[in-house]
Amino acid sequence: MLKTRMKRVADRGNHAVRRLAEIEASIANLSNEDLLDLADIFKAEPRRPIGDIAFAEMARRNISL
Repeated sequence: MLKTRMKRVADRGNHAVRRLAEIEASIANLSNEDLLDLADIFKAEPRRPIGDIAFAEMARRNISL
């Protein structure tokens, strides 16, 4: 039982990491205009994780709102 539970928890963690990587890749693939729209939606403080990713990508591209 413990092995099964540990495997399930590990699988869930691996899935979460893969899903986050997919989300980050999706944001990185947005056009500048779409990225600015996304950042505008999530610009409220305290900034949410999606906003953090969007603003980091904006900084990488050297664009701002």
